[in-house]
Amino acid sequence: MNGRKSMGKATSFFLVLITIISFLLTYNFLAMVMHNQRSEEGQKSPDGTIQDPIVEMPEELKRSTGPRRPFHVALTATDAPYSKWQCRIMYYWYKHMKDREGSEMGGFTRVLHSGSPDNLMEEIPTFVVDPLPAGMDRGYVVLNRPWAFVQWLEKAKIEEEYILMAEPDHVFVKPLPNLARGNDPAGFPFFYIKPSEHEKLIRKYYPEEKGPVTDIDPIGNSPAIIQKSQLEKIAPTWMNISLKMKEDPETDKTFGWVLEMYAYAVASALHGVHHILHKDFMIQPPWDLKVGKAFIIHFTYGCDYSLKGELTYGKIGEWRFDKRSHLRGPPPRNLSLPPPGVPESVVTLVKMVNEATANIPGWDDGR
Repeated sequence: MNGRKSMGKATSFFLVLITIISFLLTYNFLAMVMHNQRSEEGQKSPDGTIQDPIVEMPEELKRSTGPRRPFHVALTATDAPYSKWQCRIMYYWYKHMKDREGSEMGGFTRVLHSGSPDNLMEEIPTFVVDPLPAGMDRGYVVLNRPWAFVQWLEKAKIEEEYILMAEPDHVFVKPLPNLARGNDPAGFPFFYIKPSEHEKLIRKYYPEEKGPVTDIDPIGNSPAIIQKSQLEKIAPTWMNISLKMKEDPETDKTFGWVLEMYAYAVASALHGVHHILHKDFMIQPPWDLKVGKAFIIHFTYGCDYSLKGELTYGKIGEWRFDKRSHLRGPPPRNLSLPPPGVPESVVTLVKMVNEATANIPGWDDGR
């Protein structure tokens, strides 16, 4: 009898042991499969390399979830013809995308830092602010941007909790969701904003006790989606650092036309604000060849091509689209399309400009 009892106890023990081992093996196998799936789907680029999850977020995080979180679209502008025609095209495509599925775009404001109303007040929602005192921008008109935002944030009634800082030369190609996540605003990583390569200069404005220079995001203020409460704190610092950088000959010479972008990046870091970097926030033709998943086309660069579709950057092409060709007035309607072989991004841009100019009333008046 005792032998049978012992055998029964041993059998029960082994059955329990086998059950536990099977459970652990199954758990580990499933965990491994799920981990591999996450690696393949969320963190690998098309060439198989692992991506920084902050730079290249998984698709499910790129899409807004839960209640709608509208953001106010704001851009700063002058009353020059060059600025006006870009604003009109930008606003046209904002209206086209605002109410489409997936959009979380809210209201729109052109923050006009000329100090007085212009002839677009009825066409585009506009808030007039003062420019910097005469001579303070030293010919660098972009220096008015942070000062314009400071005034607008202080004086305007803004219903939305979030703000998208945009620019006149932005064209919305898709409905834009709110890419920010709570206290983490969304920004775009510019390849030419490299704080770590300019540590000596950066330390003039970002002392060592604040942390490593790598804490500064490689961004400008636009495009960025940020909480209004955060921007209210950052904007005065952004303005003051911009002015200080402009006053410093070494910084001014080194940063040049992107000085104000560096100032925003430094100001954000000083306030402990770090941006989620979205590579697909926008594209910049002619360097970016396809629209892909991008939401915005930024047409800051000239697009010059031969009639064979070959890029001739730095040399005026046989076919070209360059916003600087239209400093004194708007481009004509129905621009010629690029020759065969020109990248999709450039073709899409020109088609969207043509559609906008064909439908904006009074375009030929040259407002």
